[in-house]
Formats: sequence, structure tokens, C-alpha cells
Amino acid sequence: MNATLFDAKNHALIASLGRRVLAGGLLSRAEALPLFYLETSADIFDLLSWANRIREHYHGNRIHLCSIINAKAGGCPENCKFCAQSAFYQTDSPRHGFVDPEPVDEAAAEAQANGVTALGLVAAWKGINEGPMLDEVCERIRQLANGGQARPDAALGLIKSQAVADRLKEAGLACYNHNLESSRRFFPQHCTTHTYDDRLNTLKFLRQAGIRLCSGGILGMGETREDRCELAFALREQEVDIVPMNFLNPIKGTPFEHLPPLPPLEILKTIACFRFILPRQEIKIAGGRAVNLRDLQSMVFAAGASALMVGNYLTTLNRAVEADLQMIRDLGLEPAGDAHDFVSPDGQPALGLEPETA
Repeated sequence: MNATLFDAKNHALIASLGRRVLAGGLLSRAEALPLFYLETSADIFDLLSWANRIREHYHGNRIHLCSIINAKAGGCPENCKFCAQSAFYQTDSPRHGFVDPEPVDEAAAEAQANGVTALGLVAAWKGINEGPMLDEVCERIRQLANGGQARPDAALGLIKSQAVADRLKEAGLACYNHNLESSRRFFPQHCTTHTYDDRLNTLKFLRQAGIRLCSGGILGMGETREDRCELAFALREQEVDIVPMNFLNPIKGTPFEHLPPLPPLEILKTIACFRFILPRQEIKIAGGRAVNLRDLQSMVFAAGASALMVGNYLTTLNRAVEADLQMIRDLGLEPAGDAHDFVSPDGQPALGLEPETA
């Protein structure tokens, strides 16, 4: 067989690493990095096949769903080069203050109607501190928790004290999204108004408060394959529970508006690499999937993804929730609302967490 179509050495490597992960082992950086450099479609589809087995072994056939509400839009004082909501750039992104109670109830009802039990409050600001705004945020979290329609999650930027994280937990917050975004090396290339360590400290406060960690990144910002590998290992070291993978959707007016999109097979390969490195974590496909993957969106699950963000994003539209639900069912998979109700085939709670009792 033509060596450009099938590489026996790569086939043996992928199978060896895949078997080890299925047996409960973990890969080193040196072992994982060559997977990011697989080039031929034959090798990539071989990798996807093993990533799919790893997903099924640790997460079954349930695809967990979540949605978000833009709780405070635009005018963010951070200069993240990918973000349409940054005050540094001129974009068409909407702007409004912190959300009133009624839209939160409406979003929770819509999520419940679609079988989605997690709703994230996402705010475009630097972070949350003690004071009247934290009081209001905690009130919205309690509103969601007491309403019983959706589990309260949030992404509220940097947290700089344990007291703030503890108050969010007391209000009923279940899970907090705070992405590392990229590797430590590449981080200053897309943000200079706060540091990588600021983000790590936020995760530390949340972890100590007993709040589940949802942290991932954005791919396609000009980072190298080594950067993507480093991000995956940083997330493993931080013991995050859920790993959202976003793919840059260049927004007009941002510094990254002219960056070329990642090829769909490069995206699928990277998802599979993350699954090899993070076998027990929930890998969630989030922003940019429709514009970047197009007709290959359904292949994210074969690449190892076990969760999906449904509904619209913060400043861009997603496709209809009904289409996503049909896609999942057509693949013989089961849409499921909450990633933390699942017990893996080895009898252990998914993500190493205790099952929810509430």
C-alpha cells in the first residue's frame, strides 16, 4: 500500500497509545505530541477511531448539553484579540448591563424544553469582586437554583479572592467556566491586560470553594501544535472537569479578523488528541463549530467529544437546537442534560466526581 496513504509505524503508535489510555494509563507530553503532527487522512481517521473508543469507554453514548445567556454584554476592559466584546475594538457586538431576572427565567425555561439542564450566566467584564454587583450576581444564581429548570453555571471573569468564590458556591453555583485559552507561551499573543497566572489563580479559588471547573481554550489564533498540546496538559494538571473547545470565528473589527480558519480535519485531529490526553474529562465542543466544521460537525463525537454547547453563542448565532438534537440521535447517541449524573463503564462517577444528590 502507498506509504502516503497508510503508515504502519503511525498505525502501531496510535494503537499502542490508545490501548494504554483504555487500560487507565496516561500519556506523557513526549508521547502525545506526535499525534498532533499526523498529516494524512488515513492516520487522522485511525486516530479518530481510537478517540471514539476512549469516549465510549469513559463516557458511554450520552452527549451532554449546555447553553448560555449573555448576562452582561460588551464594553469589556480586557484586550483579548479574539473577542468582539472587548472595549478596545470597534465591532457590532451588542451592549447591555447585567441581565434582569425575567430573561434568566425565559432562558432557563427554553433550556429545560430542549432537555438542557445547565445554563451559564456569562458576563463581559474583567471579573467579579465583593460589592453590590456580586450581590446581584448571587441573586441570579439563587434564582436559577431555586427555579429548578436549569443548573446554575457561570463565566464571570477573574476571581481574585477566596471570599468571592465561596459566596458564589453558597449562592448555589455548580460549575464555573474560566478558560486558559491557550498555552502559557502563547497567551501574551492574544491578551496583555491580565496574565496566565491570573487565570490559574481563579481556578485555584474555585477549586477550593468546591465549584466544578470548566476550562478549555480557543484554537486557530495562530498558535502552534505544540501550544495546543501544552494547553491540553495544563488542563490535565489543573484537574478541570469539563474542557470546552472553541474554534476561532474571526470577527470583523478584532485584531484576529483576517486569520485563516483551521481546516476541518485539523480541528477533528486536535479534538482526538485532547481525548487521548484527557480521557476522563468531559470534552465539550463550543464556539465556532458551525462556521469551521460545516458539514463535518457530526464527526466531533467520533473524534472523542462527549458534550455540546447548544443554542446561540455570546455574539454569534449557532444552528437550531432541534438540528443538533437530531444529529445526536441520528448517530445512535443519547442527548443528556447533565454531565455529572453519568457513571462511567468502570463503575466510577464521571470526571472523578461524586454523583449529584440534589
